Amino acid sequence: MTAKKQSIFDSEIVGRGAIESLRKLNPRWMVRNPVMFVTEIGAVITTVGLFSGNGSESFAFRLQVTIWLWFTVLFANFAEAVAEGRGKAQADTLRRTRTQTVANRLGPDGSFEKIAADRLRKEDLVLVSAGEIIPADGEIVEGAATVDESAITGESAPVIREAGGDRSAVTGGTRVLSDSIRVRVTSNPGESFLDHMISLVEGANRQKTPNEIALTILLSSLTIIFLVAIMTFKLFGLHLGATFSITVLVALLVCLIPTTIGGLLSAIGIAGIDRLVRKNVLAMSGRAVEAAGDVDVLLLDKTGTITLGDRQATEFLPAEGVRVEELADAAQLASLADETPEGRSIVALAKQYGLRGRRIAEMEQARFIPFSAHTRMSGMDVGTRQIRKGAADAVMEFVGRAFPSEVKASVTMISQSGGTPLVVADKEHVLGAIHLKDIVKGGLKDRFERFRAMGIQTVMITGDNRLTAAAIAKEAGVDTFLAEARPEDKLALIRKEQAAGHLVAMTGDGANDAPALAQADVGVAMNTGTQAAKEAGNMVDLDSNPTKLIEIVEIGKQMLMTRGALTTFSVANDVAKYFAIIPAMLAGVFPAIAPLNLMRLGSPESAILSAVIFNAFIIIALIPLALRGVQFRPMSATDLLRRNLLVYGVGGLIAPFVGIKCIDLMVNVLHLV
Repeated sequence: MTAKKQSIFDSEIVGRGAIESLRKLNPRWMVRNPVMFVTEIGAVITTVGLFSGNGSESFAFRLQVTIWLWFTVLFANFAEAVAEGRGKAQADTLRRTRTQTVANRLGPDGSFEKIAADRLRKEDLVLVSAGEIIPADGEIVEGAATVDESAITGESAPVIREAGGDRSAVTGGTRVLSDSIRVRVTSNPGESFLDHMISLVEGANRQKTPNEIALTILLSSLTIIFLVAIMTFKLFGLHLGATFSITVLVALLVCLIPTTIGGLLSAIGIAGIDRLVRKNVLAMSGRAVEAAGDVDVLLLDKTGTITLGDRQATEFLPAEGVRVEELADAAQLASLADETPEGRSIVALAKQYGLRGRRIAEMEQARFIPFSAHTRMSGMDVGTRQIRKGAADAVMEFVGRAFPSEVKASVTMISQSGGTPLVVADKEHVLGAIHLKDIVKGGLKDRFERFRAMGIQTVMITGDNRLTAAAIAKEAGVDTFLAEARPEDKLALIRKEQAAGHLVAMTGDGANDAPALAQADVGVAMNTGTQAAKEAGNMVDLDSNPTKLIEIVEIGKQMLMTRGALTTFSVANDVAKYFAIIPAMLAGVFPAIAPLNLMRLGSPESAILSAVIFNAFIIIALIPLALRGVQFRPMSATDLLRRNLLVYGVGGLIAPFVGIKCIDLMVNVLHLV
């Protein structure tokens, strides 16, 4: 599901967010956010106070403070509503993929009956033919078909789904393009993949993550502390003969409690999931996204993740007395009937030596021998020539004698470098060797360096021998590797790392990966994989791109970095507002503290009103940052803390002084108090 890129303040989203921000004023909703709930109670108290006539302040002052307190609550609700609105826009797109699908369900007597798709239950068997919509999530139990999954993944290219392998899972709402399949339904109505996805992007059932809960408790504790402090402040004023109205005390409380991060906390979490969805990754919970941010060990399969997945021919190594063009010509002829990726790469490499592309149809007199796992060779017979290309031992058996010394040396060199040697021969004449190599994906080495700077260890897992694994690991730049790995070896490695206090992330697609996916702190299952793998993991990659794990970790870390940065900014804001407001309020009562009024605010009333206005506007100003996230930079925890303190800590201290002073000047110029 590739959603279109939306502007943060898209008119449709803003309109929906404005309405939702009003609906969220319901106390039953607000109580979920203790900081903003206290702010709402404060706004209610000042609203009631408008008509009580208490306090020495003017009605205009009390009215403006009340209005801005309500704006503070509304802006916080708006931030959350905008974050949810982006998800709801995606959910609307997903809902449009639903159709009134009719399913062909297999009855007890073996016949098929047509029923509505929403009547299907788990374990039902359905027949889906070419041109029909797959009615529900399921597992193919018979047949193979080409499936259009663009409604879910956004990818226009069809994919092959077949029974009995790691590509047997199908998703309701996708379309069969060819052939027919029998599918066993694996979900009840309301529990499908599409339902989960809609629920996720809407944020309807979003649960707070452990870190979010801990931060909420901290913010609630700070709110209680400041509430007690304000009550003490009232008693202190009465003792010294100074009176502070309820409006002033409420305004002071709202300015001092962490309303900035309190108002943006939910939006940060929702936006983190939204960024993940935009990468075509479905997280089963917010906890999984947060765990991705804490991961410090990445388990990466070699094939398809670190390497392209197919070995490619990179070099021709001719025997003594054989020209490289002659070897390339024979290798190309021997590979024409080899439809494997390796065979096609040999044909492509031969063209670099001036050879034209050839087709089997053009060579009517030739007999082609396709590659098979049994013979481990391919070739061509034409006239007196018998050209063969294949594994070294298979070709040696074909020629019936030992290889020349230079060919032996080439085979050994290729093997020791982590490659795969193929030998080309024409009857008993050995022409040379071909170097097949796993091609490491571009840019991975730099990304692994970035993770290393963050203290994240990368582990390559492969079934190859240690020699090959070591060569590829060195080229890719991973920290370590596990060679000749079996499913139980993966599971043991995960448990070992977790026992050492690490959080582990891995990808998988097969039923044999399910135990390891379930054990990992972040298990990313491929959408093309088995149902068992998808149920075992806590994330599903709709693109089935194993490299996506790296981006998932970056998104998780970005969410944690954003939350940490805005928390630092909010706390620094509160400290600055304390020193900006209190001296201005008390300077008239206690002239001795007048020098502490560094900002030289116009009056206690303008100081309070300016602070309240600033407190409301800063939430709106930070919504883009909360939704986009702070820029991801690979750095250690110490460097990250230092950066946060410098940028958001110092910035949070300075911003209130500048902002409140500017607003105070406007308030006094306009004679608002």
